Amino acid sequence: MERRPVTSAPPSAAPSPDAVVAVPVRNEEERIAACLLALDAQEGLAPGSLGLVVFLNNCTDRTEAIVSDLVPRLSIPVRILVEEFAGAHAGWARRRAMDAAAAWLGDAGQAGIILSTDADSRVPPNWIARNRAAIQAGADAVAGRVELDAAEAALLPPALPARGRLEDIYDALITEAEARLDPDPNDPWPCHRTAIGATLAVTRAAYLQVGGMPEIPLGEDGAFIARLLEHGLRVRHATDVCVTISARLAGRAPGGVADTIRSRCEEPDALCDARMETFSRAVLRYLWRRRFRRLHGRGLLARDAGWARTIGIAAAEAKRIAALPLGQAIAEAERASPRLAYRPIGPRQLPNQIRLARIGLVVIRRSLSLSAALKRVAGGAASPGRPMTDTPGSQI
Repeated sequence: MERRPVTSAPPSAAPSPDAVVAVPVRNEEERIAACLLALDAQEGLAPGSLGLVVFLNNCTDRTEAIVSDLVPRLSIPVRILVEEFAGAHAGWARRRAMDAAAAWLGDAGQAGIILSTDADSRVPPNWIARNRAAIQAGADAVAGRVELDAAEAALLPPALPARGRLEDIYDALITEAEARLDPDPNDPWPCHRTAIGATLAVTRAAYLQVGGMPEIPLGEDGAFIARLLEHGLRVRHATDVCVTISARLAGRAPGGVADTIRSRCEEPDALCDARMETFSRAVLRYLWRRRFRRLHGRGLLARDAGWARTIGIAAAEAKRIAALPLGQAIAEAERASPRLAYRPIGPRQLPNQIRLARIGLVVIRRSLSLSAALKRVAGGAASPGRPMTDTPGSQI
């Protein structure tokens, strides 16, 4: 392993950043300049409030030379780390970059925000500002959306973008069903369920609380969001935070977006993402979570094991789960239950499930509206003249 840290920063009199972007990089000579220039073009920020960590790992092309040439021309302070490690993988690289961002903020005594994007991505000029706004509104972390680069996506087989559009439609429908049936006050509808390293933001405190980015070869970004939720932290899946990512077929990280695109070109009938179950099964999952959440909040999980029998969990395991904090309890129950195992659908099922979801959502919305109206009437009868604070959709 070889490490060669390099720092490009303004004089020490300059203010310390309160937000640092971490970019893991490996052999990105074609895209790294666009990535860094987009980060340097952020709007609405005070001078010196943003820092950038560029973590070059195992680069064998011209990436390091391009970065070295470009960084002195950027307006933001940059710390470049260069490392060669035979055991490198995506989770390791993102962890190293984000740890360096956390250390930079800590050196300056800042609480601060750590952000992550990828070297083949381009963030919009308002990316930092919108992530910061979500955190200032109460989130501990922000997960944004992504869109494929339009020019690169146009070169893909037509069936692939068509499938992607159907998946996006269905994902939005089941996400709305989840947000209405099992609402999270920290992540209200409209929201999404994307968890991708190309657009993540987290407070330094939350990052340290959960032990940092999981150092796993695949899916470190999704595992990180899951870890935050299991710790009871507030994650906002912000629809107004969106980053452009590459639609290339040859990626740098096994199991990443490029591998997913290529595999779906090779296997058009490959299953959808795990959370894309049939609509009826998804609704049952959300209703179960809501009931579980209420039982946990009332301290009833340990007293009545009926919930565990319903989903096929043994009594001893149910007792262990009941003693956990809410986020961990939900995650452990779903992992332990054979009846809550995900059963993703295939692309041929998407059109029919979209139709069912659209009909089902009409029923859900109307039921919630009626429930809220009845509750307002009942509350008004019990306390004449008292203003009501219930929000439509808060419960059935």
